[in-house]
Amino acid sequence: MRNYEARKRVLVTGGAGFLGSHLIDRLLDRGDEVICVDNLFTGSKRNVEHLHGHPRFEFVRHDVTFPLYIEADAIFNLACPASPIHYQHDPVQTTKTSVHGAINMLGLAKRLRCRIFQASTSEVYGDPSVHPQTEAYWGNVNPIGVRSCYDEGKRCAETLFFDYHRQHGLDIKVARIFNTYGPRMHPNDGRVVSNFIVQALRGEPITIYGEGQQTRSFCYVDDLVEGFLRLMDTEPGFTGPVNLGNPGEFTIRELAEKVIALTGSGSTLAFKPLPADDPLQRKPDIALAQEKLGWQPQVALEEGLQRTIGYFDDLLAGRLDKPTV
Repeated sequence: MRNYEARKRVLVTGGAGFLGSHLIDRLLDRGDEVICVDNLFTGSKRNVEHLHGHPRFEFVRHDVTFPLYIEADAIFNLACPASPIHYQHDPVQTTKTSVHGAINMLGLAKRLRCRIFQASTSEVYGDPSVHPQTEAYWGNVNPIGVRSCYDEGKRCAETLFFDYHRQHGLDIKVARIFNTYGPRMHPNDGRVVSNFIVQALRGEPITIYGEGQQTRSFCYVDDLVEGFLRLMDTEPGFTGPVNLGNPGEFTIRELAEKVIALTGSGSTLAFKPLPADDPLQRKPDIALAQEKLGWQPQVALEEGLQRTIGYFDDLLAGRLDKPTV
C-alpha cells in the first residue's frame, strides 16, 4: 500500500458537485494536487470555476460508469446524484453510477494500490426501526420502491467496497452521510433546506410533506468535509462505515419555521401528501466518529442556515451565476 500521508495527487469523483467542490477546496488548501472528475449530470462547472487556472487543479469530464485510467495516490468516490428529484429522474443511471462507478473506482484503486473513500449515505438505513441509527443497524429498505435506485445502489456499493477489502486487501474508508447543507447546493435539487430557503426568499408558500413531524438532522458542509478528511487519515485497519452527521434532531416543521424567521419572509406553510418511502426519522449516532476520528459538528443549525441563506440570496439576486443541470 502507498503511504497516504505521503500523497500528492488526489482523485475526487463527483468533484463538481455540492460536497465534492467543498472537499476539493480543502484538499488544495492543504497542498494536494487534485483531479476533479465529473460528468456534470448534477454537478456544475460554477462550483469549481474559481479553481480554473489553479496550478494543482485539473478537471476531467468523465462518467464513472465507464473505466477511468488515471494516476492518483488516493481516491474520494463521491459520484452519484444525491437528491430525490435528481436520482429519480433517471433511476437506472443512478443505480449504475453507484454500482458500476464503485466497481470502476475500486478497480482503479486496486491497480494503483491506493486508499479509496466511499461517500455512502444514511439512506442505507431506509425508514429506520432503530433510533438513533448506529453503524451496526442493518436498515429497513424497500428494494423495489421509487427511492430504491439510490438506497439499494449505495448499499450495493458498500458491499463491493468491503468485498474488495476482504478479497484484495484494499485500503477502504466508508462514510455514511446524513443530511448536509450549505453554499453551492442546487436551488432546484428538491432537498428540504434548499427548498425552504428558496421558497422563503421568494415569498412563496413553503412546501411541507405530511404534517411536518418527520425528523431530520442537518450537518453543515464544512463540518462534514472535516469528517471526510479525518476518516481518510485514520490507520489502514479502520474501514468504517462511520456515521457523519449532526445529531441535533429537528422536525421538518421546525426547520421551516426557522427559515422563515431567519429570512424575515412572509411565507406561509403549504402541506402536501407524504411521498412514498419517505423516512419518518433520521438521526445519527456519532459515537464511533467521536471515538475514532475525534470528530463532532461545530456549526449550529442557525449559524449554518444564515450562511446558506446568504448564498441563496446572492444567487437569486443575480450576484452569482445560476447553476445548470
